[in-house]
Amino acid sequence: MSRVFLTSLVVIGLAMPAFAADQSVRPIPRAEVRVAATAEFSDWIAAFRGRALAKGISGATFDRAFEGVRYDAEVIKRDRNQSEFTKTIWDYLKTAASEARVKNGKAALRRQADALQKIEARYGVDKEIVAAIWGLESAYGTFRGSKDLIGSLATLAFDTRRGPFFEGQLIAALKIIQAGDVAPRSMTGSWAGAMGHTQFIPTSYLDYAVDYTGDGKRDIWSDDPRDALASTANYLKQFGWTTGQPWGVEVRVPEGFDYVLADRKVLKSPADWAKIGILDVNRKAVPNHGRASILLPAGAAGAAFMIFDNFEVLERYNTADAYVIGVGHLADRLKGGPKIQGDWPLDDRALTLKERKELQRRLTEAGHPTKVDGKIGPLTIDAVRGYQKAQGLVPDGYASLRILQRLR
Repeated sequence: MSRVFLTSLVVIGLAMPAFAADQSVRPIPRAEVRVAATAEFSDWIAAFRGRALAKGISGATFDRAFEGVRYDAEVIKRDRNQSEFTKTIWDYLKTAASEARVKNGKAALRRQADALQKIEARYGVDKEIVAAIWGLESAYGTFRGSKDLIGSLATLAFDTRRGPFFEGQLIAALKIIQAGDVAPRSMTGSWAGAMGHTQFIPTSYLDYAVDYTGDGKRDIWSDDPRDALASTANYLKQFGWTTGQPWGVEVRVPEGFDYVLADRKVLKSPADWAKIGILDVNRKAVPNHGRASILLPAGAAGAAFMIFDNFEVLERYNTADAYVIGVGHLADRLKGGPKIQGDWPLDDRALTLKERKELQRRLTEAGHPTKVDGKIGPLTIDAVRGYQKAQGLVPDGYASLRILQRLR
């Protein structure tokens, strides 16, 4: 996926190139690559120091933050491999809303009952939504990440795939240290630079983190999760969370439904959806929570959801439909709600990155253009829907293995 700039040296962890055409050319041993990476990284840090100081970071803060920081090949390896395989939504939900996660979430709600009740009252965001994000991001604080954030972010900024983005995150992390919210080596998190109980990236921390406990620090790293939970509620509020509105409601799609209407761009009131037979799982009209669209995350053969504006707010945390449904469904389970009632196409499997790109390429060649990037977004869904309509298939827009096989 990404490429580390090592003055044309081979990147650690990837297969060495074949030199069969010229046996006199010696493959570069990994030990030598490691040394070269360290040298290049040190040069990059020296150049970055000047850019950081120009952004208001003091020399003392920079030097303290970078003390002992080394190039981390494992971070780059994980960054490259993260999109190769994905889970189906039903496999993802088995973990996201497992019985253990529901049980642990209810226990966490009891432990933090007073704080979460006050946070809900202050920000207007359901305490179960906040708890569900906490549960998915760090298993309720159990796995907050132990990577040194400065080291991870510096390694990713040094990389050329998304260097500017991660350099911006690194500057933000240095500002957090300079403000005194956390000591450099206590700033830990995931390999990708997300921090604390609810995994804020540094720029989001600067913009939305709050000091709920009133101790003068916005501490999302400690064992006390209250600052992190309040910060998450504030984040959602700032992006337009509507108090009292659900993220979505599971619905039943009637026989003969026009699947072209299952499109994020098609918005109707629950009453208007009810007129064409879209009802909840108890065959009742969904209450009027505002405009909504119909989402079929696994196509016509899977569960269906009527989703509201709060779904889009949750997408600001993570754009993947599976993640948003995972948060929403886990929150519903924490409130005592049932499991998802609809079926899933269990004989299907997720496409690999290579297959997703092939699908996009073949759709484009078939006259249904989309971007060939391996990401199944609105453009690809529309392209699949167009192909399905042209072939006389149910136009549910589901990018399945069956569609790819048919295109072949």
